[in-house]
Amino acid sequence: MSSSASSTTRKTRRRPSRRRSAAPPTTGPFDNYTTALRYLHGLTNFENTRARRLGPELFTLDRMAALLKKLGDPQTQFRSVHVAGTKGKGSTCAILETTLRSCGYTVGLYSSPHLTDVRERIQINGQMIPHPAFTAALQLVSDAAGKLPARLGSITYFEALTAMAFVRFAEQAVDLAVIETGLGGRLDATNLITPEVSVITAVGLDHTQILGDTPEKIAVEKAGIIKENVPAITLSQQGEVNAVLAAAAAEKNTEVRVLGSDIDFSYRFESSAKLGPHTCVCLTTPRIAFEHVSVPLPGEHQALNCGLAMAALDQLRERGFELDETTMIESLEGVVLPGRMEHIAVSPRVLIDGAHNPDSLRALMRSIGAHVPYDSMVVLFGCAEDKDIDGLLRELSLGADKIIFTRAAGNARACDPEDLARRFTEISGRMSQTASSLAAALDTAEHAVGREDLICVTGSFALAGEAKKYLQKSLRG
Repeated sequence: MSSSASSTTRKTRRRPSRRRSAAPPTTGPFDNYTTALRYLHGLTNFENTRARRLGPELFTLDRMAALLKKLGDPQTQFRSVHVAGTKGKGSTCAILETTLRSCGYTVGLYSSPHLTDVRERIQINGQMIPHPAFTAALQLVSDAAGKLPARLGSITYFEALTAMAFVRFAEQAVDLAVIETGLGGRLDATNLITPEVSVITAVGLDHTQILGDTPEKIAVEKAGIIKENVPAITLSQQGEVNAVLAAAAAEKNTEVRVLGSDIDFSYRFESSAKLGPHTCVCLTTPRIAFEHVSVPLPGEHQALNCGLAMAALDQLRERGFELDETTMIESLEGVVLPGRMEHIAVSPRVLIDGAHNPDSLRALMRSIGAHVPYDSMVVLFGCAEDKDIDGLLRELSLGADKIIFTRAAGNARACDPEDLARRFTEISGRMSQTASSLAAALDTAEHAVGREDLICVTGSFALAGEAKKYLQKSLRG
């Protein structure tokens, strides 16, 4: 198959989804899925490692490029969309994937982090990679990694998963893959693709010890996904972020089109008998005209993510993808985004969200207030120690009636609940409770709420995922 760099001049035919034969049995050290997971979990994982322990030698594309070369450069064998940003990546990717699949394309999705099953990160047409295929792909990656020069160091958890996704998408000949960056962009393991379009969602402060301590410095890292002569899309950003993105694009002989200025876009919050409170968007280009389209995900902030996805779809139409407008609009009703304002229990009512920076937490509190009726809200909160903790606690104090601080199990980055409680009192003057585990926090919350109250678990995807897994197990039991 032609590489994405050379595919821009040809038309893409709409092809039906198809099943492929099961992955071949593995050989070598991975006898089964369990042994494969044991190997994967033994790799360096930035998501569970304290930032101060991450050396600069871990952040390089040299090792990833060499690994992919050993695998036959699978990233050149499918077309893609690349999405980076501080917040909104997951929502934008979910809308893109659902819409493209509804229009008849076979679509790969690579995202992170996962909630309850690592296989969530690698999907084709909404289905997680099967256990045998996961094991086989990791076997290939492990074998290739074993042939790398020692000077490149050992591959990481995220590099392994990224390579597995690329292998899977190439093997299954997806029509297009939606690829979400993990950390940053410039040196992210995903940044060896040449996409059809690059999308940069809202840029803010996160992972500051690694990416930089200002939005502009972080924007330099995000702008690293912009490729030579490949169109890029973003929204109106804070400070000088847009100028940073524009300068990076100019160096690559392309431009960054901004939603609302370069692209005709608007949105408004409204309420109707059928949909209740919701946001509608309008987006117009020479090829597309969306008028008062309902945003599929709750929260006013999701209007921008929906607009970015639509603008990216418009670019795909320009580059040969056949996307019917009516189907695109109808497909939005089917967008599902686990771990974002997801209701996981009804008695008591429990909602989870992976909000892990002040902007995301502020958006969550506003969205709950607009879309979820309740008498009182108890928030179970735990976050990583390298986050903007004071900023998170300030937002928390404005939205929660009662707070129980806890921590995700087995995560070295998790902040101590007692420390969170102390800092929360210093910032807000309010009291809170602590629990040494999520199970204990849920038990305390369940005894404190009534029928019309709400329990919200947030602060990290690790904590949200643990809550989902715990309650699912409780219901099965």
